[in-house]
Amino acid sequence: MTETKSALISIIGPPNAGKSTLLNKILGEKVSIVSHKVQTTRTRVRGILTEDETQLVFTDTPGLFQPKKKLEKAIVQAAIDGMSDADAFCILLDCSYRTLSDWDNVKKFLPELPAHPIYLVLNKIDKIDTKDLLAISQKLNADYPFDGTFMISATKGSGVNDLIKTLTNNAKEGPWFYPEDQLTDLPNRLLAAEITREHLFHNLHQELPYQLTVETEEWENFKNGDVKLSQVIYVTRSGHKGIILGKQGETMKRISTAARKELEVLLERPVHLKIFIKVRENWMDDPDRFTIWGLQSEADS
Repeated sequence: MTETKSALISIIGPPNAGKSTLLNKILGEKVSIVSHKVQTTRTRVRGILTEDETQLVFTDTPGLFQPKKKLEKAIVQAAIDGMSDADAFCILLDCSYRTLSDWDNVKKFLPELPAHPIYLVLNKIDKIDTKDLLAISQKLNADYPFDGTFMISATKGSGVNDLIKTLTNNAKEGPWFYPEDQLTDLPNRLLAAEITREHLFHNLHQELPYQLTVETEEWENFKNGDVKLSQVIYVTRSGHKGIILGKQGETMKRISTAARKELEVLLERPVHLKIFIKVRENWMDDPDRFTIWGLQSEADS
């Protein structure tokens, strides 16, 4: 009988480095939402890659930054907690923008890491000249003894297979953590809410996406296979409702339609999606909103 192998891999780095994009590319499926805005990921998301006898469990953590608000502190704490049980770490940096300053910020968190392999993963190599890329790699490796360096494009997939191969080769013999066909540990209710939040990010501008949250309040399965979802968008100001709705409700209709179509692909069945907007001025300080994402509300130190 073939021995199974497994490993827990933590993907860490600054906001907007491409961590969620990398996880989705590794799995070949979307399990973590993506947008060009920073701090899109608010909680730990685990993606599970099972191939042959090896299972790799990747944790997509929120970006590491210096938090100020209570919610931001809870988000960063979730990232730190995601490091605690990892067998290996992939430090992901955007090599096309602010690489060295981002590294200085991330380096402050390295004492939190257990003594395990730490790999440097330079992302977005398609957006930088080779000469500049090599110079950045040399500077970073001179500053820290990484166990390996990988140069990738998470969007295009370049170099990703080499990273997976190394992680697979270094996995240790032991039982799998999840069933072979499981792709993520994110509950469907939360994943559905995250998909709607992603489309809000894509359709709204400036700071509004950071001041809203989405919750799936009702999930009803029908005998014919359809599913009915009722979601609530919580905003901090009454004026935000009109922005989300748009002229004659067109913005909300566009967001709802896009979210529903994506959910139908994900769930492989017809979805009836109802979305409501409610004002809750202090939701960012409401512990109930934190615990839904698995965040610790007491992370205020």
